[in-house]
Amino acid sequence: MSDEKKICLSARGVSKVFGIGRKKTVAVDRVDLELHEGEVISIVGESGSGKTTLAKVILGLINETEGEIYFQGKKRDIRSHSKRREYWKNIQAIFQDPFSSFNIFNKIDTVLLDCINMRGGRWLPREKKVELMAEACSFVNLKYEELTNKYPFELSGGQQQRLMIARIFLLKPQILVADEPTSMIDACSRATILDMLMQLRSEIGMTVIFITHDIGLAYYVSDNIYIMERGRFVESGSADDVILNPKEPYTKRLLSDVPKIYEEWDLSTV
Repeated sequence: MSDEKKICLSARGVSKVFGIGRKKTVAVDRVDLELHEGEVISIVGESGSGKTTLAKVILGLINETEGEIYFQGKKRDIRSHSKRREYWKNIQAIFQDPFSSFNIFNKIDTVLLDCINMRGGRWLPREKKVELMAEACSFVNLKYEELTNKYPFELSGGQQQRLMIARIFLLKPQILVADEPTSMIDACSRATILDMLMQLRSEIGMTVIFITHDIGLAYYVSDNIYIMERGRFVESGSADDVILNPKEPYTKRLLSDVPKIYEEWDLSTV
């Protein structure tokens, strides 16, 4: 990663503790993280390692117990609704279960219109909004005219993930947090979704935090990889350094679960 690229987001000594006293659970433990503009990083760990909790802290969905998050060089302030909404214009998420991200009472055109309005397009003519929504749907290989009267729950899992990417296409955030976005769909849809995400990242210069348990997948998409165990980063570095020269036993164990990593991915294109 070039030193010329600015740090757009950082975490300094961030911890998240649930409960109190003897029932206290430390989900994230004094984590430091730097994210540069245009970079793709992966946070890799097994279930329960704390990676999703850290993602929620970064997104501002839950508050950190200790430490600080910095965004664009300034300490993040999301204490008011207006400041939180402004922050969310710049950082968005795609989750493992896309359906949980949709209001079940809103049809798909309403979902997409909300994105346009959030980016300041509230006063655009109706025909221009339709044009933008159709363009977003086309980007993810969906047909807008076939979706306008449908609800998200009427779509397949793969189509719902595509709709999530269409939302990102319209919102154009600076940072995307993708939390296991392909783990609940079939292999064919998984490859398609990954390709769309990488294309979107390239087109709008988006920075990506990719959350996954699959270290092989992390190698495929990432510039840098952070290995997380029991709430802490135990190893980090460039994708090549972490995968080809792992130092920690935990990293080596994760790699042992994907012994054919080099055969399964065409690394010449990475």
